[in-house]
Amino acid sequence: MESHSEPYDQLFKIVLIGDTGVGKSCIVSRYVKGVFPKKNVATIGVEFAAKNLKLNSGIRVKAQIWDTAGQERYLAITTAHYRRAIGALVVYDICKRESFLNCEKWISDVKSQADPEITIMLVGNKVDTATEETRQVQKQEAEEYASKNKILFCETSALSDININSAFIQLLNKIDEVKIHNPKKNNKVGIGLKGVDADGFEERDDGCSC
Repeated sequence: MESHSEPYDQLFKIVLIGDTGVGKSCIVSRYVKGVFPKKNVATIGVEFAAKNLKLNSGIRVKAQIWDTAGQERYLAITTAHYRRAIGALVVYDICKRESFLNCEKWISDVKSQADPEITIMLVGNKVDTATEETRQVQKQEAEEYASKNKILFCETSALSDININSAFIQLLNKIDEVKIHNPKKNNKVGIGLKGVDADGFEERDDGCSC
């Protein structure tokens, strides 16, 4: 895996969405920095991160990752950042059923604001905390929901570093397959050129919070 300072061919804008407290920021930290945050602080508005990697097709991409707040009061800010996203991780806590039920709303929101051909992955986080007593969303139920809605699915743990890397790699490879190598869907929405972000602005590599 390569650092975000390495050369790349394409830039893919990815958003993480879901209820507050499901672990979106921890997932980003684990993927980009390789660490689990010592303090769990709720995201205010939107935070930005990036990471470079080489996909199965051989192209080098920069994943421009937008971590959005789950609180209702930030909804106007966060939905504005769905624009031109071509990938989304919709995260829920497998021990909080309400967060799973709310995924339908999150998926509907991102589809209405982002690229119509957006690639979505449903992510059941915090498998490290799940027991027979505490698990409120069974894996089979989530798999069936994802299959019905034609989206990707996996279960993860940011704390224990379970499936974090593979979730992003699977999502990014699927985007590459759909957007780059399928001529009927080959458009540049949500795909930035080197040095330019997916919204057409000069790219920032040092991260930001807005």
